[in-house]
Amino acid sequence: MTRQRRALATIGAGAVLLGAMAAAFAWGGYRVNFTLSYPLGLWQIETLDRPVAVGDRVFICPPSGPAVDLARDRFYLPRGLCPAGTAPLIKTVVALAGQSIRIENQVIIDDVPLAASTVYAQDAEGRPMMPWKGGVVPEGEVFLHSDFVGSYDSRYFGPLPADGILGLAREVLTFTP
Repeated sequence: MTRQRRALATIGAGAVLLGAMAAAFAWGGYRVNFTLSYPLGLWQIETLDRPVAVGDRVFICPPSGPAVDLARDRFYLPRGLCPAGTAPLIKTVVALAGQSIRIENQVIIDDVPLAASTVYAQDAEGRPMMPWKGGVVPEGEVFLHSDFVGSYDSRYFGPLPADGILGLAREVLTFTP
């Protein structure tokens, strides 16, 4: 075999191997998190075979709407294949249908302040942030949060439809910078 054919065979085998790994990665529900809302690294989407509960850390595709579209356009949310043009988000469910949410200087759920939920009037570039108005979480929706100080979550976009939940978010190989 000539040197050129050997190189082509090696490149071809490498391409097939990379394709197989990418397929296994996608079909296995693996995702790489590059945002600071949760530890960086490899995560897996696990099947949620029960009703969602407060405390569940989930992958969710947000629907298109003014707050999500603004976040996508300002690059608060990573671009991806969800219907709104974002990547699936990793967030923790902090309130379910029927729970009362007040948005003040922080989030208050059923009269209990939520830790690490400061609401900001401006982003890091001085642009105005529009917090959600507050209210009762509607049937079939969830209120989401991340403890990360710069997280763009339900403080700003409000509750999201629970049917956008892809599954539970499980850390596989992660680190916190």
